Amino acid sequence: MAYLDNIAVFVRVVELGNLSAAGRDMRISPAVASNRIKELEKHLGVRLFNRTTRQLMPTEHGNVFYAGAKQVLDSITEAEAAVSALSGQPRGTIRVTAPLGLGRRLVASGIPEFHDRYPDIEVRLRLSDHNVDILKEGIDVAFRLGLIEDSSLRMRGIMECERVLVAAPKYLERRGEPQSPNELLGRKHDCLMLRYPGNREHFWTLETSKGPTKFEVHGPFDSDDGDVLTEWALAGRGIINKPRFEVEPFIRDNRLKVILPATPPIPVQFAAVYPHKKLQDPKVRLLLDFMADRCQRLINDILAGK
Repeated sequence: MAYLDNIAVFVRVVELGNLSAAGRDMRISPAVASNRIKELEKHLGVRLFNRTTRQLMPTEHGNVFYAGAKQVLDSITEAEAAVSALSGQPRGTIRVTAPLGLGRRLVASGIPEFHDRYPDIEVRLRLSDHNVDILKEGIDVAFRLGLIEDSSLRMRGIMECERVLVAAPKYLERRGEPQSPNELLGRKHDCLMLRYPGNREHFWTLETSKGPTKFEVHGPFDSDDGDVLTEWALAGRGIINKPRFEVEPFIRDNRLKVILPATPPIPVQFAAVYPHKKLQDPKVRLLLDFMADRCQRLINDILAGK
């Protein structure tokens, strides 16, 4: 088991790029993670990493060993899943990721209840508005809002979410309320955008009489945190494009106003994506079923004002 533990640490270090991240993920200290890598290198008689001040990069030997080690761990995971399916007692760890706002409001709040139902399943949740490479980082399930383009992943649609353009009344009093999408162009309005490395949506797509149309809008500042955009909009600093359920409470209490309702943004897909093989794992299926039902119910309750 010690050798398998060393292999598991090595694989997570390769996937996450450094000892600290791998240690946090596996709930061990960086010192313990480092010692396990050293033990593995001593056992194999080769150096597995080139060490820099910020990152560990696999050597040629490390890359070769990673490919085989990953297959070994995947085979063990699949064997454990098969045993769980037969025994009817799913157990183990699920690594989950979700966007910050959606993750806080819908996913994170359900993790304790899920664990109460299935106490032998541990859930490790990572919240980020960045695109997480779930294959590279060993994520089991990713909840996402937006286009799902990676054909190497499977997708379970949860629901289609209406989006709206909203701004604070004090912003509209100061800058005027746009009467057509074209008024958003040419820096006439401050459109606050979600931007981060790898994000492809640097425009807003609105439903017009000509069908979905892209508008290259502009704003004086942007953020990689969707909740920050909402805070800026509430402070009267610009217009945001958001799933309605995220801003419905602020619309209801008149802190935000829907603009251009006749030409709304196209809806966004709320879905769970996961590697193909993960559907065979009973604990992953349980989490997908639980979260899909719960998130649908919560979103509908928010929209209904409950």
